[in-house]
Amino acid sequence: MSRAWIVGVGMTVFGRHLTTNLYDLAREALDAALIDAGAERHQIDAAFYSGVTASVLTGQTSIPGQIVLGAIGLERIPVVNVENACASGTSAFHLAVQAVGSGAADVVLALGAEKMNVADKARALQLFDGGWDVSTIPENEAALLALGEGIEPPEGSESPRPYSRFMAIYASVCRYHMKTYGLTQRQLAAVSAKNHRHSVHNSLAQYRQPFTTDEVLAAPPITYPLTLPMCSPVSDGAAAVIVANEDGLRRLGGQRRRAVRVAASVLRTAGPRTHEPVAESTCRRAATAAYAVAALGADAIDVAEVHDATAMGEVSVVEKLGFVGLGEGGAAAERGEFTVGGRLPVNPSGGLESKGHPIGATGLGQLHELVTQLRGEAGARQVEGARIAMQENGGGLIGVDEAVVGVTILEREQR
Repeated sequence: MSRAWIVGVGMTVFGRHLTTNLYDLAREALDAALIDAGAERHQIDAAFYSGVTASVLTGQTSIPGQIVLGAIGLERIPVVNVENACASGTSAFHLAVQAVGSGAADVVLALGAEKMNVADKARALQLFDGGWDVSTIPENEAALLALGEGIEPPEGSESPRPYSRFMAIYASVCRYHMKTYGLTQRQLAAVSAKNHRHSVHNSLAQYRQPFTTDEVLAAPPITYPLTLPMCSPVSDGAAAVIVANEDGLRRLGGQRRRAVRVAASVLRTAGPRTHEPVAESTCRRAATAAYAVAALGADAIDVAEVHDATAMGEVSVVEKLGFVGLGEGGAAAERGEFTVGGRLPVNPSGGLESKGHPIGATGLGQLHELVTQLRGEAGARQVEGARIAMQENGGGLIGVDEAVVGVTILEREQR
């Protein structure tokens, strides 16, 4: 396999784009990535399109990528549609890396776009219902909710408003960590407050309001121990990443100086297991493989973007990536270790909790942030001296584990 570089990134503001259609969101992200890469549409050899929600919300199945990309000026090139739960964007990127690495193409686009905010909010909540085996929903739910048994939610800690059933599952995982490792609700609030503080400096984030830990704790409840700021919102948006090999770099000309090398791109899928041991989890297996491909360890990572659909997601992932020991993620966050300026900044973009979570664009938005960091272009949220970055993006459920996890390691080469 040849080496692969990210040569261009672009994204929209993530948020509620009630008057902007899907095509315009995708066009904005593509145009930004092309400008960043110094490329033209005709130089894109192939594209991988990531979109999950259109089939449910609009009925556009089968060829969403061909429809969207054709509408924004990318025609007559190979287009592959990628739907892989919340890891769809990273999966599209992974395929783009494989395409340029194999020499099948020299310059390849990964683009994800979603319009999730619709008038029928109940329908929007159904977007996540297919993220597990729909033939065994009662069994799935029972097994996951059982993880949290033994901790009684306090009175008044349940939202009277409808929310996704997966929030109850996230809360159950929180309670498992609370009874097993001593995680506290305050530590979860510290994770959320940190990410909201980071997002203040990200002009592309859906929410840019700072919160203190106490304000997160006092916010409206979702389901114990989660409060509203600890949970990612429903988001619209698009993000694009352009990948090239050596021949592609030469074709584009002059881009090597800003290009970021892909040191590892790994996808893993779950198999049957119990909640322990963590070494068998999809995330840990993907991370272990990525470290091996990149020939480095967790201690080499300078900055990370991880999948925090809730604050618990970040706590769990930093442990599985080996940034801290099992059960130590919450306390480390409370000490400020994962804050910009701390030992290993995590989610300097604001994370999914603040930046937003337009499913098909989410992983590509994470990569946008990390490329920005490695180039030293992140402004007030810049991680000083960042040279090696790690991204983790997971989605779906098989048994008690994430169905799919993508892990990427990026490196700014010394020049």
